[in-house]
Amino acid sequence: MDISIISMILVIFVAFMAGLEGILDQFQFHQPLIACTLIGLVTGHLEAGVILGGTLQMLALGWANIGAAVAPDAALASVAAAIIMVKGGDFTMKGITFAYSSAIPLAVAGLFLTMIVRTLSTALVHAGDKAAKEGNYAAIERFHLIALAMQGLRIAIPAGLLLAIPSEAVQSILEKMPEWLNGGMQVGGAMVVAVGYAMVINMMATREVWPFFAIGFVFAALTQLTLIATGVLGVALAIIYINLSKKGGNGGATVASGDPIGDILEDY
Repeated sequence: MDISIISMILVIFVAFMAGLEGILDQFQFHQPLIACTLIGLVTGHLEAGVILGGTLQMLALGWANIGAAVAPDAALASVAAAIIMVKGGDFTMKGITFAYSSAIPLAVAGLFLTMIVRTLSTALVHAGDKAAKEGNYAAIERFHLIALAMQGLRIAIPAGLLLAIPSEAVQSILEKMPEWLNGGMQVGGAMVVAVGYAMVINMMATREVWPFFAIGFVFAALTQLTLIATGVLGVALAIIYINLSKKGGNGGATVASGDPIGDILEDY
């Protein structure tokens, strides 16, 4: 479907902010749930944007920079997938799945763009060091702004190129997709989400977290519980855990580790 000029400008603005937040990490605009929702909002398809963002967020949970390994670019994946969904004009699960499946290779492409921008930023760092030695604070600030602008353009420029693609081309691809491919993409997308969530569990798997993990499975089996009720239970458990951490919880020992469940397990 065609996108109005105003919507295009707003989409590029959201893409620019997502690129900035990929570095600043303050308002989380680069997170799929927020980026896709905002693009869905400015293009008039809020519900589809929320669904796409929520699906991508489950995958992005497992993307983390560990040491020198840089994670795939969640900002470009979110923005590009949302634009593809809107341009396709299909806001059913078929269109959302198509956009979601395209996000993974786009995230890898975004990783290369990130490396290019960071390499170019090295020259700005050296220029900033030289300006610092000279006491030129205005130049230091200017170099910071240029580096941030490069991060924003890293997402905004690909977003603009995607917006320039005729909607008919994206719709034609969707229409020509065979049913077996569409079904395979849905199954593959669901598996990737599970893998992303498993990566998160693997990183935070400790003996004090496993009991909460088991409790979550029990609550998930209770179909009468709504998402709000489940959220309230999670907050309540977190508050109980924090209060126990402050009080100790090591069965009366003189020294507490700050981990009540770990202290209890240690006693056994």
